[in-house]
Amino acid sequence: MACLSNGDYASMVDARLYLQEDWAYHAARCKTAGIPNSCQMFKTKIEIAWDIILHQLELGVSFDYIGADGYYGNDANFASCIDGHGLIYMLDIHSDQPIYLEKPQLAVPKRKSNRGREPKRLKASKESLKVNEYCKSLDKESWQKITVRNTSKGVLKALYHFKKVYIWNKQINSIEPRLLVIRKTKTKKGEEIKFSFTNAERAQYTDKALAYMQAQRFFIEHCIKESKQVLGMNQFQTRKWLAWQHQVAINTMTACFMLKEKLLCFNELPLLSARDIRDWLCFNLMKQQSEKEIFQLIINRHIRRQIDINRYYSKEYV
Repeated sequence: MACLSNGDYASMVDARLYLQEDWAYHAARCKTAGIPNSCQMFKTKIEIAWDIILHQLELGVSFDYIGADGYYGNDANFASCIDGHGLIYMLDIHSDQPIYLEKPQLAVPKRKSNRGREPKRLKASKESLKVNEYCKSLDKESWQKITVRNTSKGVLKALYHFKKVYIWNKQINSIEPRLLVIRKTKTKKGEEIKFSFTNAERAQYTDKALAYMQAQRFFIEHCIKESKQVLGMNQFQTRKWLAWQHQVAINTMTACFMLKEKLLCFNELPLLSARDIRDWLCFNLMKQQSEKEIFQLIINRHIRRQIDINRYYSKEYV
């Protein structure tokens, strides 16, 4: 699933069905489900994501950078493909991602004795460490406070650390540079730390711009959450390939419609949500409530949201 985000708003633009290997290579099952011959092949989620990016480029969709969660960020080749096409990425990574603080050399170690097998595997000239271990080694002076943007729960403020590092892409045995972005925020349960890799150069982007890029994926996740919880994308069941395509297309168009309504009504109803729009549509279709009741329901919901916003804005997060 892919979303396009601009500021506080996002909407779905693409989605692909993941076929497991036992499905992709089972001709009879694929035929029963109506899966076209050209699509009867197994592709990893990384390959599907890359297909989506190429498809959006072919359509002429304009975007500044690509963001994704740690599943995609930990795949070195995925980042290299994006970089090879001249695109900027900001990909989250797992806390156990190995990094090198200085660029190592790769070489096969010399044989130390006549015993045992002759070394054949490459070895790095420097020791790696995990990003969470590196984070623990940082002192207070290594962090800077950045006010990123406003949110529905106050101003997003966090401590940030930027560091040029290197990773070993073992799929092609190459040492590749990355800019490590670490964000530290306070939560009710203590502290939350987020790690990301980007190919953006600090000479071209301000630290605040990089912090904004890392934080922007929140709206993508929120869009996906709305598509599932409000539009029911994770609830429908289809038996045929074409039916799945139609259902996803309908959901995508509905998400775009809801985004359009939020933008059109922003001046009068800045807190309008997808749930509000769904409730209003259901009212017009079924008339199970009076117009006064549905308006009051939405207004009360907005009042509660505004109270939460005011409460959060009165706090200092970092």
